[in-house]
Amino acid sequence: MSSSSAHSSSSSARTSPLGLPGDSVADGAARHPLAPYGWDADLAAAFAPYVGSGLVPGRVVRVDRGQCDVVTATGTVRADTAFVTPHDPLRVICTGDWAVVDPEGGNPRYVRDLLPRRTAFVRSTSSQRSEGQILAANVDHAIIAVSLAVELDLGRIERFLALAWESGAQPLVVLTKADLVPDATALSYLVQDVETTAPGVQVLPVSSLTGEGTDVLAAVVSGGTSVLLGVSGAGKSTLANTLLGADAMAVQSTRDVDGKGRHTTTTRNLLVLPGGGVLIDTPGLRGVGLFDAGAGVGQVFSEIEDLAADCRFHDCAHESEPGCAVLAALADGSLPERRLDSYRKLVRENQRIVAKTDARLRAEIRRDWKRKHAEGRAAGEAKRGGRVR
Repeated sequence: MSSSSAHSSSSSARTSPLGLPGDSVADGAARHPLAPYGWDADLAAAFAPYVGSGLVPGRVVRVDRGQCDVVTATGTVRADTAFVTPHDPLRVICTGDWAVVDPEGGNPRYVRDLLPRRTAFVRSTSSQRSEGQILAANVDHAIIAVSLAVELDLGRIERFLALAWESGAQPLVVLTKADLVPDATALSYLVQDVETTAPGVQVLPVSSLTGEGTDVLAAVVSGGTSVLLGVSGAGKSTLANTLLGADAMAVQSTRDVDGKGRHTTTTRNLLVLPGGGVLIDTPGLRGVGLFDAGAGVGQVFSEIEDLAADCRFHDCAHESEPGCAVLAALADGSLPERRLDSYRKLVRENQRIVAKTDARLRAEIRRDWKRKHAEGRAAGEAKRGGRVR
């Protein structure tokens, strides 16, 4: 038998993740009890080094005070996270992670390792600090819930979108409580406003009360893992219950005065959807700080990035430079001033966060500030007829 034939024979004889002879890895992954939670051939390959050790794979469905709930092939177990609590906050275990867990019989059982993450949704813990907080891992769709019960905050939507694009997930903006806008024309204008703010992103008006848009949303989330994001009162828990077809998440009413909620959800929970896919529901976010999201900001403001490519200077700051295509678009009205202001704000914020941990970037920002200061001083002196004060 040739070496190639031997290799082929050996490959076909490999057992699947379920240990069924003759199954391919892909077939075995599809038949695995964790398949409803997203288990696939790539994860089976990542877990291969642990096969034979007695350790078992599982997906983290909840994390709470140094312990987590992990769903395994034989059921959900409580596991200690002491061995996966590094100093780097971005490597801390979180909902959505795929874990390597002690076999049955241990008391307590420990998470021994984490399989590599495909995506991670990260925000800054505070505008005054440079630490990131990971909110969800291995997410395919980032659903940004925005309530129509209050005035649209387009700037906040742009922040969520920047983080979503940076995470590697595909964002989707869901306008909840659409039944509160019964006029179809008014609703279409609101959708259009958000679509302008979210280029390349689907914007879907949804009502859990009437069922509007819920079938489309269910179809989107049926494949892969989705994370539900938004501020308190955005209707996330109600939307989660609608997708689940059951009152799995507690729901509280919002305040009439400002439409804000009361943080119904206090932990991040991973739930299997009846139509396929899994959903991670998250607590309402008070702050949406950027964290090293330069590429995400560029994606959100893609029309400005495209214009910038036609500026005369490659390092154009779009402030007063000659030949600036961005300022030209602003002048002729094709670029709204609000969009440019928001773009500048998020770029500056992201630079500050990155600069706190990047000495080279800090030096570049300092040099740029000195250059602009010198140019401003020179312009002032020119206006005074060259007199130096």
